[in-house]
Amino acid sequence: MNAEVEVVVTGVGAVTCHGAGAGELWRAMTAAGTRLPDRPADPLALMDLPLINLVPDLGLPGPDLTAERATRFASLAAAEALADAGLEAGALDAVRSAVVLGSCMGEPGVNERGRGGQRWEPPFRLASVLADELGLFGTAVDVANACAAGGYALGVAMDLVRAGEADVVIAGGSDAYSRVALGCFNRLGAVDPERCRPFESDRAGTVFAEGAGVLVVESAAHARARGALDSGDGRVLRLDGVGWSCDGDHPTAPREDGEQIVRAMRRALGEPPYDVGCVVPHGTGTRLNDVLESRLLRRVLGADAVAGGGAGRVPLYSLKALLGHAGGASAALGVVAAALILRHGVVPGNVPVKEQDPQCEVWLPQRAVPLGARRVLVNAYGFGGNNASVVMAAADGSSSVGGSDG
Repeated sequence: MNAEVEVVVTGVGAVTCHGAGAGELWRAMTAAGTRLPDRPADPLALMDLPLINLVPDLGLPGPDLTAERATRFASLAAAEALADAGLEAGALDAVRSAVVLGSCMGEPGVNERGRGGQRWEPPFRLASVLADELGLFGTAVDVANACAAGGYALGVAMDLVRAGEADVVIAGGSDAYSRVALGCFNRLGAVDPERCRPFESDRAGTVFAEGAGVLVVESAAHARARGALDSGDGRVLRLDGVGWSCDGDHPTAPREDGEQIVRAMRRALGEPPYDVGCVVPHGTGTRLNDVLESRLLRRVLGADAVAGGGAGRVPLYSLKALLGHAGGASAALGVVAAALILRHGVVPGNVPVKEQDPQCEVWLPQRAVPLGARRVLVNAYGFGGNNASVVMAAADGSSSVGGSDG
């Protein structure tokens, strides 16, 4: 492993409840509208709150929620990311290119069709299907570290490049409607009856979402050799650091001391002082998560840095208030959003917050603000105590480069 190898992101792609394309995601981010969740047309979704933000029709086979939606989302996002990077699938080195995708549920539709009895299919095959579609024979890995899976996938991508195992990695995450997952969150009492409302005083849980976020990760040397670094327009960004850790404490709740969450953030940020222009928090809308993350951000970045607006303050962009919680795709979508913020140099205004929880002392600007430091921190946490933090940065800016941490 050579930590001195510079790793860059040359392309991004997204599929969300607002439509296909990173452009559609940016338009939704800048519009900051409130989206109410959908009720899936699933007669077997016998639960109190069958709420989820569904991806609109994108040429999928009708409204069939048992179709291979997660695979389709990943394919669409990957095609966009490759085009954004100026790469054609047929031009990729079949052995020196890899695919790493994170997901909570993999491809659940086939196995959740009907009431059972059908032949079981392995759900975690997104990466292999995408690699086959692209004609690649290198590494193909599915990561299933719960809602931090997309962050872990980017850590694996960074490691593959730094270890010299791959020149190009198509990395990210994808998740689709799962009756089992939604039913489990209903049993946990963790679904908000209104919508996903991170950091609001009366929030009552989260609301799931479908979607995919995919990035093209390359060694800077490979990108330079093909002329991808020559434009000088700021579109190519640096994957500055990835940190991950595990609480190993409780199946669903984070440790109260937050030590491992702090470790992941600091590992991703590198050496202090931590120069951060924006944070895309995990921010699911659950009571415990939002308060704990707010407290730990104040601990890592400094209470004065995140507590309120003004000179030197770090704004938070609450992506799940816009999209809902996309499970294993959420961290990857957070990194795509970070890339768009860096490319545009602006932190969009957040979806309006009715009343912010006083225990969540963070700055959620309601109007667009200029991006200060050209580094964005993205956090993701999942069941099983899985924690991941990712830092994206402008490729031509200074940094204190972080690492990838197992």
